[in-house]
Amino acid sequence: MSRQWESTFSTWSQSPSKTENERIERTISSIKNALNANELLSINSKVYAQGSYRNRVNVKQDSDVDIGIIYTGNTFYPDYPEGMTASDFGNIDGDYNYKDFKNEVEKALVAYFGKSAITRGNKAFDLHENTYRVDADVVPTFEHRRYSKDGTYICGVQLYPDSGGEIINWPEKLFDNPNWPSQHYENGVAKNTNTGRRYKGVVRILKKLCNVMADEGITEANPVPGFLIECLVWNSPNSSFIGDSWEDDTRNCITHIWSHTKSAIECNDWIEVSGYKYLFRGSPDSKRQEAHSFINAAWDYIGVKT
Repeated sequence: MSRQWESTFSTWSQSPSKTENERIERTISSIKNALNANELLSINSKVYAQGSYRNRVNVKQDSDVDIGIIYTGNTFYPDYPEGMTASDFGNIDGDYNYKDFKNEVEKALVAYFGKSAITRGNKAFDLHENTYRVDADVVPTFEHRRYSKDGTYICGVQLYPDSGGEIINWPEKLFDNPNWPSQHYENGVAKNTNTGRRYKGVVRILKKLCNVMADEGITEANPVPGFLIECLVWNSPNSSFIGDSWEDDTRNCITHIWSHTKSAIECNDWIEVSGYKYLFRGSPDSKRQEAHSFINAAWDYIGVKT
């Protein structure tokens, strides 16, 4: 394809407009107001932004916002070293559970916004957009603790989908506490700084490119979530971001991702931006295959030269 991409990529690399970001901020504030109006949640919860908006890699077409609500009472979910239990660390069971917390969050959201504005999903509540606010996914979470044998631990968040199972994430340092280490948000800021503020721009470019390809009916773009794209770019070395243009840097990252996702061996050690989870290891290989299929289609779409 002979089309020159620099002008397009330069536009795509930018974050959404001030007006759109103001709608997002109003949405976050309204969710905080909803929880503060609930007696239990006003005392035992904290609202935090997560996902593409918090990490400043959102694009205009995906200008919804992910909001986490973490329970701050005396219940947490631990992960102990093999062969060890709660008694080894002096822990006892808390008096509140995730199901009750999620139900209480639903109660607070419905009371504040009205039943028609809220849809309960498997993992999150969908707060529907209007002229004042953007669409929001509101995710109830509990503190997760990953223990070491010496009794130290690091904290993330844990949730239980209605369909079953559990999900553990490492969004950011939610509390000023050494047990909450630097995680996704802080690591993304560091990489952006170390690449001359190019990393997040390339993430936005590839996310927008994925949206455009999907709109044009390119099926390889459909199953790829923005979080995965962010992690793919994260695993590109900083040397990929030293080109003379956005087009150079984007092509460099596509080339690196393409060559390393051809087989599971080449990307077996790739990690999520948080640094606490492997990106592909332990997941069905279809996840890697979908990532490679998308990046291969993107390669063809913009005409990457070898």
